[in-house]
Amino acid sequence: MKKIVFLVAALVLSVTAMAQVQEAYPSYVQVEGYAEMEVDPDEFYLSIVINERDSKGKITVETQQRQMIEAFSQLGIDVEKQLKMSDMNSVFFKKNNTLTTASYELKLNTSKEVAAVYAALDGLGISDISIARVDNTEIERYKDQVRAEAMANAKKTAESLAGAVGQKIGKCFYIYDISGYRGVARYADSAMYMSANSEMKVAEPTLEFKKIRVEHTVQTKFVLE
Repeated sequence: MKKIVFLVAALVLSVTAMAQVQEAYPSYVQVEGYAEMEVDPDEFYLSIVINERDSKGKITVETQQRQMIEAFSQLGIDVEKQLKMSDMNSVFFKKNNTLTTASYELKLNTSKEVAAVYAALDGLGISDISIARVDNTEIERYKDQVRAEAMANAKKTAESLAGAVGQKIGKCFYIYDISGYRGVARYADSAMYMSANSEMKVAEPTLEFKKIRVEHTVQTKFVLE
């Protein structure tokens, strides 16, 4: 019962507040502003999984890890800073067979490094590799920029609408962030182009990544004068 009373009271206050705003600004224009930007990723996070099975001539996770780290060092990767172990576990099956799995996350800074790592791991027989995510070191600054552009676009639209009826806009008395946060970065799936069977021979393997889309939407109300 208390919850119902509280909700009713909140609703009444909300309606009252809206009525007061309507009374204070009887003539206004309501518009949405939208802006977007595409930026190149400069941080690439790879998920690497190494598996070991009990079988004749098995290669342990430790051996594969040592080979992997050596390969990374040869590529100029700072293993201590850029490679982290995510998980390691063992599952026991019948006949004392054991499956051991180790998961890692590797942070890289260029698509060229990503291509080189894929090639190196493929040479070691490690094929369980995927792009966990991509990012940009300046993404927060881009979010702020796009949010400001969305607001500027809302104002421009309001001015255009008001001008069409021979009026001007005054102050903005209402701003609602439709996105619910500072901006949204859509990390598109990576588009990768690497093929050992390709007829075209290139000096180095290459990878192509889609850009990161940053977008923002705001809802505004401006006084009509």
